[in-house]
Amino acid sequence: MFGKLKSLFSTDIGIDLGTANSLVYVRDRGIVLREPSVVAIQAGSKRVLAVGEEAKRMLGRTPSNIVAIRPMKSGVIADFDITEAMMRYFIEKVCPKRFYSKYVKPRMVIAVPSGITEVEKRAVEDAAHAAGAGEVFLIEEPMAAAIGVGLPVSEPAGSMIVDIGGGTCEVAIISLAGIVHSYSARSAGGDAMDETIISYIKRVYNLTIGERTAEEIKVQLGSAYPMAEEKTMAIKGRDIVAGLPKTLTITSGEIREALKDTVALIVDAVRATLDRCEPELAADLVDRGIVLSGGSSQLRGLDRLLAEQTGLPVIVADDPLSAVAEGTGVVMNELDVLERNKRAS
Repeated sequence: MFGKLKSLFSTDIGIDLGTANSLVYVRDRGIVLREPSVVAIQAGSKRVLAVGEEAKRMLGRTPSNIVAIRPMKSGVIADFDITEAMMRYFIEKVCPKRFYSKYVKPRMVIAVPSGITEVEKRAVEDAAHAAGAGEVFLIEEPMAAAIGVGLPVSEPAGSMIVDIGGGTCEVAIISLAGIVHSYSARSAGGDAMDETIISYIKRVYNLTIGERTAEEIKVQLGSAYPMAEEKTMAIKGRDIVAGLPKTLTITSGEIREALKDTVALIVDAVRATLDRCEPELAADLVDRGIVLSGGSSQLRGLDRLLAEQTGLPVIVADDPLSAVAEGTGVVMNELDVLERNKRAS
């Protein structure tokens, strides 16, 4: 009886705890928060100064006494204390303060990469509890993404999702509400693309650029397949030889060449997953095809390249950035069942 009353007053929260961005879904309200997964701290003390968009603006621009860091790496926790502070910020921002708040803590569904270890899962749960969560439930990101984009995951037929976020590329074939085959590539996400662009500009032009500039180049010029209309962009950085600020112009063809190896890892992950697929599931995918989600799935021409490489129809989700968070929201409807099963186990 007390459990039912407690769940009635509890706020149910779903979090897509991403390497690049975090999204928070609140039951009956939808996605209420989208923030970069960045925290600015006081150097030496780990005192949090800013979180999210405000902290991201500080990347590469902080004095020596302030450090702007990203506490998530490849979809898992790289800095426990900072991740805890970031999650506490999210909880306090979306949960209204009420007189019973200290007695009733929010229940939380958190999406995690399919390839993480039990130790890494435990770290996520511990960080959530330390940040103020009550019951914590984990769901694999590709499953959450598949649910979020509306794939019929509970049917006895194969559905394939490729979720490409900042830290990982998650590939999964799903049937009967379970993941039949999955592949998690930790060096094939948006961050890897940014690092590749930084390395390319440095190697070819002797120009150093920051993370934010690399991300802007990826968004403006990045592609995985030759486009009908090639673009150019003026970029600014520091000349390594002269040590002075410099501006130069680059083309989308150059960036496509720079991203070639990272894009190949995504293609290899998809092909490796299909290679293990049972004949009946493979037959389902011929009709159903592949659905792309995650922010980096919006790389121009990626759907066309994957379709060419696999021979299957490939579509990008209508709102790829929100797919995982929307999936955690759908799962919330089954929280009471999940809670009972968790206690029984």
